Amino acid sequence: MTSSADSSSWPLWEVFIRSSRGLSHVHAGSLHAPDATMAIRNARDLYTRRNEGTSVWVVPAEAIMASDPDSKGAYFESAQGKSYRHATYYTQSEGVKHL
Repeated sequence: MTSSADSSSWPLWEVFIRSSRGLSHVHAGSLHAPDATMAIRNARDLYTRRNEGTSVWVVPAEAIMASDPDSKGAYFESAQGKSYRHATYYTQSEGVKHL
């Protein structure tokens, strides 16, 4: 039986730190915590020990959806050669007013 303090049963949280105002949050790492309150406290203690942060975000890892790096060619392919994505590809239908 695992104890309530067993961190292996705690959810994984992704940590994002903003180093100064005006900059974007950057992924700093991951940690296990029982809830969001503890996750943000632990993230502060672990990732901003030298006052390098002005803001901390924690996100449950299971809430993050990511594209497959192995499919990057097809996924990020440019719109060139896909003229159907542009309105000029389609012809105006006769009898349809106000187009």
